[in-house]
Amino acid sequence: MSKMYTLDDLARLVDHTNLHADATEADMEKLCNEAKAYHFKMVAINSGQSARCSALLAGTDIHTGAAIGFPLGQQTIAVKAFETRDAIENGATEIDYVVNLTEVKAGNWDYVKDEMSQIVNICREASEGREEEIPSKVIFENCLLTDDEKIKLCEIANEVKPTFVKTSTGFSTGGATVEDVKLMREHCDPEIQVKAAGGIRTADQFLDMVRAGATRIGCSAGIPIIDELRRRFEAEGIDSIEL
Repeated sequence: MSKMYTLDDLARLVDHTNLHADATEADMEKLCNEAKAYHFKMVAINSGQSARCSALLAGTDIHTGAAIGFPLGQQTIAVKAFETRDAIENGATEIDYVVNLTEVKAGNWDYVKDEMSQIVNICREASEGREEEIPSKVIFENCLLTDDEKIKLCEIANEVKPTFVKTSTGFSTGGATVEDVKLMREHCDPEIQVKAAGGIRTADQFLDMVRAGATRIGCSAGIPIIDELRRRFEAEGIDSIEL
């Protein structure tokens, strides 16, 4: 079903991202200031930056999104659970975690479901008493998976009910594709949203992901993308677009 989007609506789909290991305090301040200037939905950062970014974003409606088990997903469930709680205690208001691909490849689906359930439940429990829930996002890393593995992860998500399933970390051999977004949208229940991330650098790629069913876009190119969309809106004399 298509929907009308204003420029601000499109900006609110962006998780403005800096997950680089050498990101400085100045880089984090710049990231948060840019998110405020463009009214992005979230800043996506490594969990150790949660306190810093949540302080920088205090008093705004922009979320602090902590990446858990990033980027390989090879920590134990206990470590990922601790990291999730620690990030939330330090101000994170969204959680994106990487599945354990070794267990996926082994077909150890009980492990995968247990991991997903524990992290999603931590987010749910931490949401109690808050005005907004703490969204949980499950990163598949689709470039390393078969379609059957992606579908099985969607089926587990349908049981556990995270807020989002997510295509990629952006740190592996490939990023988001329209085909993967469509596959995830097709195989996940309607209440589970799809986040596209990894390699999205142009306005056309951004729009294609939204048309395919993504309701969040993780990228470091949000500013040039929104600037390009603003130019298109002005050139066409429109204030919204149907996607």
